Amino acid sequence: MTHMRVHTGEKLFICNQCGKSFAHLTHLKVHMNIHTGEKPYKCAHCDKRFSQSGYLKTHERIHTGEKPHTCDQCGKCFTQKGSLMAHMRVHTGEKLYTCNLCGKSLKCKYSLDVHMRVHTGEKPYTCDQCGKSFTQSVHVKEHMSIHTGEKPYKCSHCNKGFNRAGDLKTHERIHTGVKPYKCSHCDKRFSHSSSLKTHERIHTGEKPYHCTESTLKFFSSFDMIFLLNFT
Repeated sequence: MTHMRVHTGEKLFICNQCGKSFAHLTHLKVHMNIHTGEKPYKCAHCDKRFSQSGYLKTHERIHTGEKPHTCDQCGKCFTQKGSLMAHMRVHTGEKLYTCNLCGKSLKCKYSLDVHMRVHTGEKPYTCDQCGKSFTQSVHVKEHMSIHTGEKPYKCSHCNKGFNRAGDLKTHERIHTGVKPYKCSHCDKRFSHSSSLKTHERIHTGEKPYHCTESTLKFFSSFDMIFLLNFT
């Protein structure tokens, strides 16, 4: 009888707090923890507690390092199925979330939420040392190393330290020779996106840098400074 509810969609058990209904009494009981604040499931590795066993199981993977969800395209592993599903859009190119202000499409809701701050100017994360604000919490953490002097991101080839993961990733291309940015007009490749952007102006003819004293225009700020000061 209980199993048949899977097919019929019947949900007999209703929460008296919010009206949400469930097919099984046990599911209602678990749900009630949200309203009561009860967290009966405790992590065996730390003191954190959870209202549902599933949340505990996911959390404990932080301690165990278990990543049971594997991408069948590149082999990257994840602790949560939702993270894997979001990652798969890297391979499919699928972009489900669109900004209603500029039309930009993004792969996940979090990325859209962060992107919207470009339009709203919202910077909810603030440095408690200098008051500078940021759109993302990770940027605050990276910024804090300016105050602490900490450089937690170490190059695996030369042990040089960086305060931002992105800077380390860019630096390591010196050692690996990886050039992920390819010109859309020719076969030339670059290790930095900025170098690609400057190069592509050769093909497009774009010269965004203007001399204020003449009509001269330049492909890059470096060209402008060099030619105006050393020629």
